[in-house]
Amino acid sequence: MNLLKTLFTVGSMTFVSRILGFVRDTLIARIFGAGMFTDAFIVAFRIPNLLRRISAEGAFSQAFVPILAEYKQQRTHNETKALINHVATLLGLFLVIVTIFGMLAAPWVVQITAPGFAENATKFDLTVDLLRVTFPYILFVSLISLAGGVLNTYGNFSTPAFTPVWLNISFIAAMLFIAPYFDNSIRVLAWAVFVGGILQLLFQLPYLAKLGLMPRFSLNLQDEGVWRILKLMGPAIFGVSVTQISMLINTIIASFLISGSVSWLYFADRLMEFPTGLLGVALGTILLPSLSKSVADNNDSEYSQLLDWGLRLTFMLALPAAVALAVLTVPLISSLFMYGAFNAHDVMMTKAPLMAYSLGLIGLILVKVLAPGFYSRQNIKTPVKIATFVLVMTQLMNVLFVFVLDFKEYRHAGLALSIGLGACLNAGLLFYHLRKRGHYQPQAGWFLFVLKLILAVVVMAAIVHYVAGADALWFDYGLMEKIMRLVGLLLVGVGSYFAMLWLMGIRVKDFMRRIVA
Repeated sequence: MNLLKTLFTVGSMTFVSRILGFVRDTLIARIFGAGMFTDAFIVAFRIPNLLRRISAEGAFSQAFVPILAEYKQQRTHNETKALINHVATLLGLFLVIVTIFGMLAAPWVVQITAPGFAENATKFDLTVDLLRVTFPYILFVSLISLAGGVLNTYGNFSTPAFTPVWLNISFIAAMLFIAPYFDNSIRVLAWAVFVGGILQLLFQLPYLAKLGLMPRFSLNLQDEGVWRILKLMGPAIFGVSVTQISMLINTIIASFLISGSVSWLYFADRLMEFPTGLLGVALGTILLPSLSKSVADNNDSEYSQLLDWGLRLTFMLALPAAVALAVLTVPLISSLFMYGAFNAHDVMMTKAPLMAYSLGLIGLILVKVLAPGFYSRQNIKTPVKIATFVLVMTQLMNVLFVFVLDFKEYRHAGLALSIGLGACLNAGLLFYHLRKRGHYQPQAGWFLFVLKLILAVVVMAAIVHYVAGADALWFDYGLMEKIMRLVGLLLVGVGSYFAMLWLMGIRVKDFMRRIVA
């Protein structure tokens, strides 16, 4: 398997999903703006998303994929299939209970996660209603994550990467063709989440059937593999929860700030997630089963080389992305969101947290590359300890940036800055412990490589900043002019950056790497 080709495939699928995600968010901004209704929906959607990241894409994947890879390498097909059946059954039963409880307890959940909404009865009640519709998404998307873990382990990375497209299609179709018949009610978005979850799950099932691994109901609490996964999931849930708790605390704090703060953070977060998903999630998705295989084969050399490959790609692609986010904040936000109810004031209020996020972008992506180095070794405790420390430090930074320094109407940007700096701290500690334990040995040439990247980024930033012009100009451009200018800026930035790398001797072929699937 060619890892660079696989990364390109996964990145391409993710790119399609992210572009449709921006279309979705542009429509939300245009139709609903950044006010009470959008705040309510974002909170209602964020809660099942948070649980999804904890139970499914987070703790579950970290515990499930390494053991599944071990079964695939060392056991029979029937034993592997039995493990999948037992895990799917137990996960499904657990999630049904969680979903029912979440829907019944919706008022208390909103009270805990967005207490500031209680001051406005209409906003609070709307959020509760929306949450009851979106909460079943946790059931669908967790089963989707299980299916994706199986497909990735068997070398099918493109199907799970394309799957999120169906959620965005559901959103876009709902806003374009259904919302107008309901006076553009925000409730249409909640039902789009519900339908999107079903579509994503149905999309993956035929590919599981093709592998002969379609899950069947089979409850067996005596399965040794299931108990190993559950044992790993315990600390993993806590570790992933630490990160999500930090995001939840930010939502709680933002709910007490000026109206629109939740929405401004959301739109900034969406822009930040584009490179994070395109590179960080794609790399993490590829590296976890690949590293797990090298551990199962006791191949320490391949393990270290895989990590080095992932880290070099991260620096080469994340560094210019972070600088571009900082330099092109207004062109990006105005081109994607400044339509209809989303005005120039909203652009400037979204600009501040986006610039703050850009400082921590490389850390956010590095965490997704370094953490699989531990998960593949079935070591969950070390990342958990690091994440716990980072949570404490992030909240101390929240106190400093939001309350002590008091950035006035830009206090919500302090929340984004805390998340970004916390991610850099997390990545630094993960790297330190991988080196300390002797798991990762950096390959030669790092100093010169980073020096070349910095020079290329400086040239790119100067050119893009000059070509972009004054921020005020972007408020007056029409839709097509904005899009054309933004595309031109991105092409100029990408072209100048990679031209500089080429002149300094860095070639794409240097990152070609093959492993046996």
